[in-house]
Amino acid sequence: QVQLVESGGGLVQPGGSLRLSCAASGSILSIGAMGWYRQAPGKQRDLVATIHSSGTTTYADSVKGRFTISRDNAKNTVYLQMNSLKPEDTAVYYCNANVMIRGTSYYTPYWGQGTQVTVSS
Repeated sequence: QVQLVESGGGLVQPGGSLRLSCAASGSILSIGAMGWYRQAPGKQRDLVATIHSSGTTTYADSVKGRFTISRDNAKNTVYLQMNSLKPEDTAVYYCNANVMIRGTSYYTPYWGQGTQVTVSS
């Protein structure tokens, strides 16, 4: 019913930048909070940043000042601009969206398939 498609991952040198995108499609009536999470090998999936439909944002302490989350409500898309990347940012990045499907009155969380970000020289 709803698909989240991520793009923009890849290999970058330390200090470099990447921009991730995640577009939601399907039978969407409304989208609430959207966010990015990441999971490094052998570790749990952790929150990176969230943005509400109002534009309010939150960030993990480890990325504050380096990452910026934004959204385009008309395109049902969320972005993550990542600057000053460090090797410890290496992980699979997943987007998340709380979606109200047409014909319902509640939000359901959906996940993207994940995109690999590797920071290495």
